[in-house]
Amino acid sequence: MAVAAWAAAVLAAAELVRVRREQWARERVERAAAVRRRADEERLRIARELHDVLAHSISVINVQAGVGLALLDQDPEQARTALTTIKAASKEALGEVRQVLDTLRASGAAPRQPAPGLDRLPELTEQAAGAGLTVEVETRGVRAALPPGTDLAAFRIVQEALTNIVRHSGARSARVRLSYAPEELELRVDDDGPAATDDTADGATGGGNGLVGMRERAAALGGTVEAGPRPDGGFRVHARIPLTVTTAPRDEPAAPDATEETP
Repeated sequence: MAVAAWAAAVLAAAELVRVRREQWARERVERAAAVRRRADEERLRIARELHDVLAHSISVINVQAGVGLALLDQDPEQARTALTTIKAASKEALGEVRQVLDTLRASGAAPRQPAPGLDRLPELTEQAAGAGLTVEVETRGVRAALPPGTDLAAFRIVQEALTNIVRHSGARSARVRLSYAPEELELRVDDDGPAATDDTADGATGGGNGLVGMRERAAALGGTVEAGPRPDGGFRVHARIPLTVTTAPRDEPAAPDATEETP
């Protein structure tokens, strides 16, 4: 009996050791997978931020460089204006890249400058105008102070949509509509370019990368982005971002819309 009891105890101990080892091995695999997942998510976040920071400014620079070269001899003053726009766009791009890099280098520290938000839309429209795109901005509902992450995502989505219009659509005008509701922020960007075909629809979204980035930003906040050609011509980017954090109304309500457009 004593031998049997001893043998049973040895077997039980061996089984316990085996189970513990398997558990530790699973935990090591899970920890390694979690580390890889966080690294992948951070890599995607950095790639998305750098793409959004650079794509818009470089697109403006590219357009204005073409204008400057074309008008250098015939219209030197207009060529000078194009060069001025290039200088401003490149300066802004450098500043935003430095801000991203500073944020990455400063472990756990707050960025030196606040992240961009919808209050910088006038800068986007001015840059777009320099690239030959007239942008009309319309605001519906009561403007609200958005959470920083939501404000940044909304700004980047509009920025990328305008960048794609400048780069791909050939449109001369675009409309940005911001609709504030108690539980949701709705963004809509339309252009008046030619009706997109199946072959050109992918190009209008920036070869896929820009649209993927917009969708990732919205999805991270529980929102959605839809993009595609409009039946009457042109292209539309439509984003919905839920406002999960209570937002406080600003002092001034948005100007009432006198010519409401039927979606």
